Amino acid sequence: MLTPGRSLTLHAEAGRELPRVEALQALYNIGCRPRHGEVIMIAGRSGTQKSGLALFWVAQMGLPTLYFSADMSAFTASSRLASMATGDSTEMVEAGMAAGGRYRETYIDALTDSRITFSFGSPITWKAVDEELEAQVELWDAYPEILVFDNLMDFENAESDYTEQMAVMSGLTELARATGSTVIVLHHASDKSWEAKSDPWAPPSRDQVKGGLSEKPELSLSVALDPTSLEYRIAVIKQRMGPCDPTARRYATLRCQPEITRFTALEPRLSPVPPPATRPWSPLDALK
Repeated sequence: MLTPGRSLTLHAEAGRELPRVEALQALYNIGCRPRHGEVIMIAGRSGTQKSGLALFWVAQMGLPTLYFSADMSAFTASSRLASMATGDSTEMVEAGMAAGGRYRETYIDALTDSRITFSFGSPITWKAVDEELEAQVELWDAYPEILVFDNLMDFENAESDYTEQMAVMSGLTELARATGSTVIVLHHASDKSWEAKSDPWAPPSRDQVKGGLSEKPELSLSVALDPTSLEYRIAVIKQRMGPCDPTARRYATLRCQPEITRFTALEPRLSPVPPPATRPWSPLDALK
């Protein structure tokens, strides 16, 4: 049992803001403040680069991260990291690894400083989570600062069972509090709603997240990708300690580069420069 003052003293450090990533400045500008020890959800429709955003975000923060990837294969995840680090497309990374020699060494060297470790078991089980955490503590004498679960529906028995998904979310909350780690979980939004058909490139509102599970985390982000302009839109649809918009109509916009798994600030659009003003021609001009 803790008094409010004692609780604040013990957990003040855990609630500090996560390291800021320059490319996400537009998200911070709308009041988003991701914090240590929170459960954070990234929700979006199929094909909206949810995994790419999570991977880019944790790679840029540079904190010790344990990434449970049941959605991406081992090669996809590692090639995305190599692509992100070198600026070469994932196709180039694949070709370079197949060619071997110095090409292969270049991409392996690019990952040397990465602080991300992966677990690729599918489905994700709590036994596997416990074993991976035990290994991390044995190796580093500390829990990872960030845990990523890609994705919620890839947990054992949670593919379509709402009750099981709720149980997983409760388990993730307990895990975050027990370890002090930030937990990032990826989840799907409906592809069949009227909004998904009428405005597919807009971030889904909170009521479109499957199972209503975006209400459970401290912070829920809704994402969408416009495949024509490659504009990436992120809305804050739930934030316990800051502003949010459940309708997702207010969002931050970034530039997405899917081929190299990078996100950048959107360049400001410049208005066209109007031509110099001219007066109408007059017959008197001919006398000059």
